Amino acid sequence: MESSLATRLVPDDLWALVEPLLPGFEARQQGGGTAPIEDRAVFTAVVYVLTAGCAWRHMPGEFGVSVPTAHRRFQAWTRAGVWPRLHRAVLDAHGEAGRVDWSSVIVDAASLRAKKGGTLTGLNPVDRGKTGSKLHVLADAAGLPLVVAVSGANLHDSHAPIPLVASIPAIRSPHGPPRRRPGKLRADKAYDQQGLRRFLRRHGIGVRIARRGVDSTERLGRHRWKIERTIAWLDGYRRLTIRYERNGLNFLGFLCLAAAITCWKKLPHPT
Repeated sequence: MESSLATRLVPDDLWALVEPLLPGFEARQQGGGTAPIEDRAVFTAVVYVLTAGCAWRHMPGEFGVSVPTAHRRFQAWTRAGVWPRLHRAVLDAHGEAGRVDWSSVIVDAASLRAKKGGTLTGLNPVDRGKTGSKLHVLADAAGLPLVVAVSGANLHDSHAPIPLVASIPAIRSPHGPPRRRPGKLRADKAYDQQGLRRFLRRHGIGVRIARRGVDSTERLGRHRWKIERTIAWLDGYRRLTIRYERNGLNFLGFLCLAAAITCWKKLPHPT
């Protein structure tokens, strides 16, 4: 599998984080027996599909992985929770280096069309009622994605922040115990709900949510560009721009993997 494309997609330091998280795999018994496909080759094929946005059948042959093998193992790894654990491992690396900015978190969402329907979809009220999904992202003050989620496109943005905040992992710190509570939460007027404000205050989190009919959007704009940039980073993985997976868990798996790789790219790497 050694090729310039494979090396660019999965460098050694990324693979060092991924390999310990993968569950054991028993190769299927076939005919006279074939050597099992290496996990690194399969993972590289998955990253290629995520990045290029292509159908599984359009994977380059140079990876040495068949379409059924790549798709089957991706689903198995998704069900095993590999992608959230990888995201957590990368966030811990940031946390240990003091690279997570806990002064605030920022939340936002983006909608996309779901071509084949499926779970975690709904009729999008801003896309002529077409079936779609919504990506929800919560990032630290610098735009590092801490939590991602998927819902139907018909879910109002205001319903997402409480589960997102509750799902912030306990991330390692350079000194002291792991941390999971930010100083404040920033959000635009779509999130202006009293229930959310009460939840944040009850958990000791400051509230910086624009109030409908009161606050100017210009004030939030000083911080909003960071979460918009984060969503643009995730949109750079073309498999996330239009949803083709009927299974919502598989699509969420791609989103978690994209968030993990996005965070990994922000780490210092050996030259």
